[in-house]
Amino acid sequence: MAFWVSTGARASELLGATAGDVDPGQQLITVMRKGTRVMQPLPAAPDAFVWLRLYQAQLEDLAPTGRDEPLWWTLRRPFRALGYDPARAMFTRANAALGANWSLHDLRHTAAYRMGRDPQMPLTDVQWVLGHAHLSTTQRYLNPVTEDVIAGVLAFHARQRERGPEAPPAAGYRPESLRILFGEAGS
Repeated sequence: MAFWVSTGARASELLGATAGDVDPGQQLITVMRKGTRVMQPLPAAPDAFVWLRLYQAQLEDLAPTGRDEPLWWTLRRPFRALGYDPARAMFTRANAALGANWSLHDLRHTAAYRMGRDPQMPLTDVQWVLGHAHLSTTQRYLNPVTEDVIAGVLAFHARQRERGPEAPPAAGYRPESLRILFGEAGS
């Protein structure tokens, strides 16, 4: 899950990765993009590689580990490459235990939202990470959360109130009327 949430890769893209597609030293995992079939390295969070190593230790001597072998395996015998349907079933079981209703694709939305909310991450970088041909597709993932919008607008109004007037009122306006209009009158 840490790879899905931190890379924004599609479930099928991550599930298609092999052991040789992981570069923990560079914090990269290479996936084959869905539409273009191009191999693309994706940066991932450091904790994703920690979880991967713990997972690999659990499978040590149980599943093949060569560079061209699948990265993900079922944990039930006989061990098989983890495909989309078994991963979805695993996620469904986790949802039932947690009382949640998430999908694997929701993890992609979470990654896109987190990246898109970072003011230092250009939207074009988010587009590249998600593998979208069009920026408008990326923008659909960035729906604001109501509470965040309300907090942002209230902060905007507070900043406006603190700034005070930028220019003197135009000729012909009565200063006491403007104070009342802008809530600055002491009544």
